Amino acid sequence: METTRFDAAEYLETPELQAAYITAALETGDPAEVRDAIGIVARARGMADIAAAANLNPKSLYKALGETGNPEFATVLSVLNALGLTLSAAPAGKPHQARRKRKPASPQKSAA
Repeated sequence: METTRFDAAEYLETPELQAAYITAALETGDPAEVRDAIGIVARARGMADIAAAANLNPKSLYKALGETGNPEFATVLSVLNALGLTLSAAPAGKPHQARRKRKPASPQKSAA
């Protein structure tokens, strides 16, 4: 039996599907999943075109979004902007524990 490698980039044909794909990756909270999703969408649009639009070197972009890449946040924002996408935040499904409030500083005694 002969098989071909699955490439999600071939199925992400519209900006809506691409945005949904990256959103799903963001919801996992896994940085590697997010990096991979952005890379797949960039490939779907044409990595060289996205690199040019983001003012990045194509080779550096391939490396940053590759399997072992660790792109800087500025790079992620540049690529999302080049893709015509924005990053947004929404409340999580379960509340996070609030940080402990600091105890107020005790008043200092003045030397009179």
